[in-house]
Amino acid sequence: MSDRAPGTEPAFTGGLVGRLRALRCWRPDVLTIREARSDAVLLACLAALVALLTAAAAAAPPLMDRLAGRALLDRVAAVQANEPGLQFSSALEIPHAKRTGPVTFGRDLDDSGKHIMSAAPVVLTDRLVARSARVELPPVAATIGDESVSLGLLYANDAPRARSYTAGRAPGENRSRVEIAVSARTAEVLGLRVGQRLTLRQGRLPVTTPAVVAGVFELGAQRMGREVPLLGAPLKVPGATTGIDRQAAALTSPGALERLQRSGQVQLSATWNQQLDLTGAEAIRFSGAHGSAELQRGLYQYGQLVDDSFCRQGADGYQVCTVGAHGASPLTMSSQLPGMTGRFTTEWHRAEAVISFSLVSLISVGLATCVVTALLAVRRRLDAHRLQRARGAAALGLAATRAGQTAPVVLIGMLVGLAVAWSVAPSGASSPAYGTAAVVAALAWLVLPALTWNAVRDRAPRQPAEGRDRARAGARRITAEATVLLLAAAGVLALRTRGMQDATDPQLAAVPALLGLATVLLLVRCYPPPVLFLARWSARRRGAVPMIALARAAKDAPARALALLVLVITLGTAVFSSLVAGTIAEGRRTAADWHVGADASYAGAQADPETAQKLSRAPGVRHRVTVSRTSAALIGADDGGNYGRADLVSLDASALGAAAPGSPASTALSRAPRAGHGAVPVLTGPGLPVGTTYTSTLRGWTLTFTVVGRLTDDAAHDQALGPVLEDRDNRVLLADAAALTGFRAKDQEEKTLLLYGSAIDADVLRGIAPRATVEDSAGELRIRSEAEARDRDDGVLVALSTAHTVCSLLAALLAFVALVLDLLLSAPERGRTAAKLRTLGLGTRAVGGLQILQLLPMALAAAAGGVALGAALPALLGPALKLRDFTGGPAEPALHADYAPVALLGVGFAVLIAAAVAAETWLARRRGLGAVLRVGENGT
Repeated sequence: MSDRAPGTEPAFTGGLVGRLRALRCWRPDVLTIREARSDAVLLACLAALVALLTAAAAAAPPLMDRLAGRALLDRVAAVQANEPGLQFSSALEIPHAKRTGPVTFGRDLDDSGKHIMSAAPVVLTDRLVARSARVELPPVAATIGDESVSLGLLYANDAPRARSYTAGRAPGENRSRVEIAVSARTAEVLGLRVGQRLTLRQGRLPVTTPAVVAGVFELGAQRMGREVPLLGAPLKVPGATTGIDRQAAALTSPGALERLQRSGQVQLSATWNQQLDLTGAEAIRFSGAHGSAELQRGLYQYGQLVDDSFCRQGADGYQVCTVGAHGASPLTMSSQLPGMTGRFTTEWHRAEAVISFSLVSLISVGLATCVVTALLAVRRRLDAHRLQRARGAAALGLAATRAGQTAPVVLIGMLVGLAVAWSVAPSGASSPAYGTAAVVAALAWLVLPALTWNAVRDRAPRQPAEGRDRARAGARRITAEATVLLLAAAGVLALRTRGMQDATDPQLAAVPALLGLATVLLLVRCYPPPVLFLARWSARRRGAVPMIALARAAKDAPARALALLVLVITLGTAVFSSLVAGTIAEGRRTAADWHVGADASYAGAQADPETAQKLSRAPGVRHRVTVSRTSAALIGADDGGNYGRADLVSLDASALGAAAPGSPASTALSRAPRAGHGAVPVLTGPGLPVGTTYTSTLRGWTLTFTVVGRLTDDAAHDQALGPVLEDRDNRVLLADAAALTGFRAKDQEEKTLLLYGSAIDADVLRGIAPRATVEDSAGELRIRSEAEARDRDDGVLVALSTAHTVCSLLAALLAFVALVLDLLLSAPERGRTAAKLRTLGLGTRAVGGLQILQLLPMALAAAAGGVALGAALPALLGPALKLRDFTGGPAEPALHADYAPVALLGVGFAVLIAAAVAAETWLARRRGLGAVLRVGENGT
């Protein structure tokens, strides 16, 4: 029976029995419960932190899947907004036998559409929606009033229904005349009314057909109005050089189209339009790498297999394709969905890695906040723990007690976080990362026991440090700091070398914390000397407040390392997120300019010069410039050597200068010197020496080029060159079109018509050159306003912005909490300093100024370090970031940032520090000096 007083047994009495006795404090006795109650606020804070961190870690994969699914749905909707997602087209021949019975052409079209749908692969089954089946006749001519009108007639099973008709009815089957229906706008412009009779002329054949207006309808917001713009409103033909004053379109019946086909001896163009319709869960499935590849394969297979369902094997072994009584050509599938899916997969893989960088930074800030919380809890109980140690309690036992006190709290926080993650996980998404969340919760739980053990463990008595001991301690610190710096550099180098993989990449998880820690180490080393210099300088001035405050700030710099880490990572992530978002937004605008080239452009104008001429005369077009490109093989004029191929790009420099003042390409060409001996002067990049001459044979023409100057990056990336140089990597030779006098315009391989004018109407241009067309050889109309609108609403950009905003806000919230806790942690020391100065006669206002000035160096260092880290991250990551994957365009986008959120965050931190100092000053005035200057508290 021991006669020792309870709680005074030695820490270890030897053997297993002694160790078990030393761990008695592990029992949840009354004292333990009382201690837990005294730390209730800090434990509640720890529970909230654990809940937030586990929710963020566990919910990250399913929420990323949700963002990916929404982004894919946005991309699919953008592709299908103004044209069908899948369009199958076929040319229909004239039936051999004249129809005598009821007209079944409409039903035949629907049956063929069903056969086409039945050929869809399994991956597309129940995910395709048949939108329309349409048949179009080559335009016929009609004289309406005093104008000659080119009238396109079509039948569509998605035509406006009876309730859309404001007058008359839909066209019916009338064997004596052709019934047509026009839109209200067409009737108003052309002066048509129900019952009005017309005479239709087909091509050059001396055949006329009577027609009558059967009805007038309103298109409203129906898709048909966007896909067939001429149906909504007629278009006036500028100049009327072809004898046509206006172009228009009207609806008719399928039987009327068959009669007009037979009388005009022409083919009909039939199209079946389908749309990809995905649910949220399906979009999440197809947004992943495997699902995206599966969807792409299904789309490509659909185009290859559809003829097996649409056509049949004939007796002679050839395919026979029919639509009712009409012979038909094999189907041609047109769709942007396969290419869009591939581009989306690449972009989202990069976006996921960038978002994960912000997520890891958030978790790093949260864990640092847990450390600050634990430090405050350790300081509150340090005197009691030291008393327990003096009475024989073991350091390991005290740590185990703290672990037992926080275990239920951490468990509750973890369960709440996992429940939140489970509740927000969408259907079809990945399961929450329960394992990652458990690791994060375990780290947060072990912080307090570890810090408690470190604070109360046995240490050797401190002796006055000799020179050799100080040198050893300095060497150890330098070694540790160098190790952190090398690890951070190695992590950055690894990311630059192999790129960001995904959210589970361990290097990606370590780099933000390592970079933040390396920045803090540099700050702790760098900012005290200037502060000490200012303290010495202020000592020569009147007043002791600046000197004392700055000296204390320099001395306490290592103690402020944790607060610096939190602030640096938070500000660095905010700046980095701002840079990424701003750069992508600006890069998308630059890419849109590069893709379009002007306010509007018509790429491939050489394929349809008539449409290009109509576009150049459209209302609102002030200037027009033609840019041409031809691939040339360069042969040295002096040595006859082969110098490879180059793209010869020509344009009218004076016209471009008038249309776009300040154009780099126009300026470069206008300042280029002339070439002698009838050679064409060209500008090119490095590789071909200035002054050398080359020859090339282009479409039977032999041209001689002389390099007269260098093509600068600004001129090479001029947006006017984008439509002809997009997706091309050949060497560029830029020449003035005026110098190519012997080279015929029709011999150019590619031509783009650039249209300039602030009053350009996109609807008018679409009326001249619609988006959807059966002919693959037709040009492509591009309009800048439409491209910019698509970029603003792009799902990937919205996902990036949403994720960065949420992570930045949560990190800022955690940083605010950490800063408040750190101020509470250092408040007693500042209070004692202020009390001592008050005993010497320092006023309350001076004390408040001292405290603000003491915290100011740390705040400025954190701001400088955070901004520097965030601004340096894009350069540090370099090839691993690849923002051009998001933007496109001629080159890697220049960095742009919106610093308003960062400035707002900095102002919030400054206000918080000022409020904390004001509160401490107010409380100090209400307390007596004895309440602060107590000898023996926490080592004082």
